[in-house]
Amino acid sequence: MTHPAPPEIVDSHCHLDFPDFEGKLDEVIARAAAAGVMRMVTICTRLRHEPAVRALAEAHGPVFYAAGTHPMHVTEEPMATVEALAAIARHPKCIGIGETGLDYHYTAETADVQKASLRIHIAAARATGLPLIIHARAADDDMARILTEEHAKGPFGCVMHCYSSGAALAKRAVDLGFYLSMSGIAAFPRSGPLREIFRAAPLERILLETDSPYLAPPPHRGKRNEPAFTALTARIGAELFGLDIKDFARATTANFDRLFSKAARAGLAA
Repeated sequence: MTHPAPPEIVDSHCHLDFPDFEGKLDEVIARAAAAGVMRMVTICTRLRHEPAVRALAEAHGPVFYAAGTHPMHVTEEPMATVEALAAIARHPKCIGIGETGLDYHYTAETADVQKASLRIHIAAARATGLPLIIHARAADDDMARILTEEHAKGPFGCVMHCYSSGAALAKRAVDLGFYLSMSGIAAFPRSGPLREIFRAAPLERILLETDSPYLAPPPHRGKRNEPAFTALTARIGAELFGLDIKDFARATTANFDRLFSKAARAGLAA
């Protein structure tokens, strides 16, 4: 008896260069494929690590990458430049700018430097045509203001990764044409208000991710997350939107291809 193939899903945000996956990538990618996760985007959070992340993407067909300076690292790293980000973005498998953003939960004392770094990454996204990948935590007002100001200067694509902020920022992001990415947090029992934020958003603006090795959804909560578990979050999303899992997977994959069009073009050329 043959089993139907799982629906194709994309993990739009993971960290495969982290030590948690060292020496295990082949099996991790194989488990992802078995779960229907056929593509994944690994995120470089410190530009000095970009060569290693790039090599990882080059070595694994299903893996693409993005590069930027994480807001929690801005005072530990040289300030990114538009020129440096644009040079990285020329690589065929680099499909996004970031992650960048604002984090006032852990690093509020570096807020001014975070804002400056964010605006540089936005300028790079605008210059390259690649989408921006935003990390936002406990900074809803400043994030909404900066994204609105910068979008008025010239449009750019954007995903609010691992969205767990408030309803007002979600609405502002959607109104600007941006995307909200659903992680394992949406599957946590106490995440009812967050699920309602996703339910209120247009289906055509929803992406899926793991943020692995963090934030594993049930029944793996508290353990190492990995791209295969995107399928578990997809089930929650399908329930929220009242869809069959295949229809929800198809919709979110189309959303990914629309935003990360460079990855879609690479797939068509393969």
